[in-house]
Amino acid sequence: MNSVKTVFLMTAMMALFIIVGGALGGESGMIIAFVISLAMNFGSYWFSDKVVLAMYRAQEISYQEAPELFGLIERLANKANLPMPKVYIVNNETPNAFATGRNPNNAAVAVTTGILKILNNEELEGVLAHELGHIKNRDILISTITATLVGTITFLARMAGFAAMFGGRNDDEEGDGFSSLILLILSPIIAVLIQMSISRSREYMADSTGSEISGKPLMLASALDKLTYGNEQIPMNNADTASAHMFIVNPLHGKSFMAMFSTHPPIEKRIERLREIAAGRRL
Repeated sequence: MNSVKTVFLMTAMMALFIIVGGALGGESGMIIAFVISLAMNFGSYWFSDKVVLAMYRAQEISYQEAPELFGLIERLANKANLPMPKVYIVNNETPNAFATGRNPNNAAVAVTTGILKILNNEELEGVLAHELGHIKNRDILISTITATLVGTITFLARMAGFAAMFGGRNDDEEGDGFSSLILLILSPIIAVLIQMSISRSREYMADSTGSEISGKPLMLASALDKLTYGNEQIPMNNADTASAHMFIVNPLHGKSFMAMFSTHPPIEKRIERLREIAAGRRL
């Protein structure tokens, strides 16, 4: 199923490029857009995880640099029958974490310095198990490609806006200008809808899978409560709307208008489900 979703996202990216290319440049614009979309799909599959890690200036660490963190992830990965992912630390006081990569053999888990300060060991274990849940469910590629797709949509919206404002169109080209304006208005909405449709269900699944890996759903529930408060108090200044859905909790709390359309399920619902798992009322 995740393979089908991945193909759908990459096809959607190609279709959007071609539509915008046609709106801005006619037949020649469509051809150029088709070539660019092929390159984008190739890049998003092979390199989008590296782009996301670079965006947040994540630094890969070794066992010698952070033995407790590295050892905890290694133990959880063994319990989940997963290859050991690469481990990254993001130098940021906002408490958060995410996983990325194209498959379990090429995966990475990143945590901020802020999360290491506010969570106890059991809560951190719950968070790391959640991120390994994303890897085990093989949805890290989907989330990473989604980040690239949403960034692409934002870029296309800006192109359409510049074309509408500075294209110098005559009366015969008013239809094209109107199309560009429509793209400018609808593109951010489309981007958010894509993120919401992909991210909300996968967070519930990762919570459930992570609980199975760690055996401590209540510790994950406690961590989510702390992380939500922490992100409200210290929003991530360099968080990007295109990749916000990759984090365990929304890093855009109170930061922007787009944060109103949360890419994450309500924390209260996630905590309620985790308590039901702990009580044996939810499989």
